[in-house]
Amino acid sequence: MLTLKSKLRDVRAHPIGSDIIDKLLFLLNLPSWLIDNPIVGHLSLNTLRILTGQVVSLGFFEAVLKLFNAELEKPIATPVPPAPAWWKEAVFYQIYPSSFVEGGLRGILSKLDYLKDLGVDAVWLSPVYDSPWDDNGYDVRDYYKILPRFGTMDDMEALISGLHERGMKLVMDLVLNHTSDEHMWYQAAVKDKASPYREFYFFRESEELPNNWTSFFGGPAWERYGEQGAWALHLFSRKQMDLNWACPQLREELYKMARWWLDKGVDGFRLDVVNLISKPVEMPEGDPFIGSLSGYIGAEHFFHGPRLHEFIEELRTEAFDPYGAFSVGETPGIGIQMGRMFSDAYRRQLDLVFLFDHLETPGHTRFDDYRYKATYLKTFFAKYLNADLGHGWNALFFNNHDNPRMVSKIDPDGTYVELLAKMLALLQLTLRGTPFLYQGDEIATQNQKFTSIDQIQDVESLGLYAELLKTMSPEDAFKRILAGTRDHARAPLDWDAIERQRKDANSVWRFYGALIALRRSSLAWIYGTLEFLSPTDKSVLCFRRCLSAREPVGAQPVGGGRPVVVDGPVGVAGSVGVAGSSFYVEANLTPQKRKSHAPVGAEVLLCNYTGTVPSRVLKAYEARVYRLS
Repeated sequence: MLTLKSKLRDVRAHPIGSDIIDKLLFLLNLPSWLIDNPIVGHLSLNTLRILTGQVVSLGFFEAVLKLFNAELEKPIATPVPPAPAWWKEAVFYQIYPSSFVEGGLRGILSKLDYLKDLGVDAVWLSPVYDSPWDDNGYDVRDYYKILPRFGTMDDMEALISGLHERGMKLVMDLVLNHTSDEHMWYQAAVKDKASPYREFYFFRESEELPNNWTSFFGGPAWERYGEQGAWALHLFSRKQMDLNWACPQLREELYKMARWWLDKGVDGFRLDVVNLISKPVEMPEGDPFIGSLSGYIGAEHFFHGPRLHEFIEELRTEAFDPYGAFSVGETPGIGIQMGRMFSDAYRRQLDLVFLFDHLETPGHTRFDDYRYKATYLKTFFAKYLNADLGHGWNALFFNNHDNPRMVSKIDPDGTYVELLAKMLALLQLTLRGTPFLYQGDEIATQNQKFTSIDQIQDVESLGLYAELLKTMSPEDAFKRILAGTRDHARAPLDWDAIERQRKDANSVWRFYGALIALRRSSLAWIYGTLEFLSPTDKSVLCFRRCLSAREPVGAQPVGGGRPVVVDGPVGVAGSVGVAGSSFYVEANLTPQKRKSHAPVGAEVLLCNYTGTVPSRVLKAYEARVYRLS
């Protein structure tokens, strides 16, 4: 148990403590050596509280101590070889159904051969459930129905069959933290205080706000029902009401629903904001200091709630394990060590988690207008990708439906977009972990050119815009919204551009196909060791992938997309369908020329520049894959 007498080094040794320290350093853009040195490490928390008393309250220390002591188990420190699994070898592709293709589920069905040709093994499908569409389907009105704009349940079953016929798998988005306020459960709860569904949600009867928690979408996290003298909790929009997982009847309804979908043939789930499902019964006040750093007051009480691991373990036991279902959790605010506590196989909770600290550079948030320096990727990956020691696995992604396009964050002027897209693809498909592509990655889709707030549909952005107008001009507020709106990633996919790129031997699309084929050519890319090299060169990310005799031989192949052989000069060495057990990768993370660190005599297999022979100099954002003899 940690107390105010505990030393800072004791906190650093704790999985939650270590991640919270890292998060604070990240938000404040401070170096880790400020904490990780003998002098500071010897300080007690109480001494630190006294030294920071003018800035940090006692409530902050009490809140974090409660978090620490809720999880006393530490991650296993002994390295183990990773166990084989189909989802470790698969390439996932996220489909956002409202913008992927016209025609809803039938339209998606018509594009399955396209995905197979690209090399995709599994599809992650964002919500298509019946919904009033306040937050683009993440406000579910009925888990058992399909929203008519996407089609019917027959269409959904046809899509499942179509994927399986092509040897591909389907992972559905599952929203378990909240439902729409139009869900039958919530409607019954609002109409009748005595309804058993009242316990499915968080109702608090009082004249004043129950606490100072704020919504992720702006304003208080509580909706007022004046005629009842009650409030109801919503961490997101006013139409997304949080579910009370402490209610056993609710949990059983959710498990039954998940099993119903698995009976239909779904292969697993992506769990939306799953780490938020546990809230403390007492609903304590949020600490203002934490709120000022994170932008959300109260998050310290629910981003890793008191019964979180219990609930997730039960979900897996009751719903997922009987079907061998795959699970990946969206876990905002969770760090590397806490992520291991979800995804280590012996814990029997989640297979994977999405961590998000690489999507912004230190000191920045998504709505900050700044140019992302890609050199941060070396710092992040070197720390993150070997942290699991075989206990857990990594999800590799740069884009999703909730974030602006990474190529536009790094290069807002669009000077190096194609090179950057290829470089990011190369890293995503050669580093250690499971790659998750987002629709449009394969053609280097950029941010949209919005010119007015009237063009913005994202409920989060509109809520923030309303809050910003209280303190700044409409012009400044819109500029901030433009930097981070989720609408950048939700624009319709350009199928004309896709067809052009499929015919172009040097396109981003063809480069993705070559990389996926390369990934399939050797298990070294999946289960092999990952050794980061040249640590003093901050501009060039370079690493070695090797497969030793001790590594696993692989799971049964997913059987999705077939290898793509490139017919043009994408790879200097020609076809990428090569065998081998040792590879070297390097990427210049800057727009300036940098020195190559490649071993002499290594054979170049792929390069994101075409028509030139690689030299000992890396051009702007140049990335290469080599085979080592």
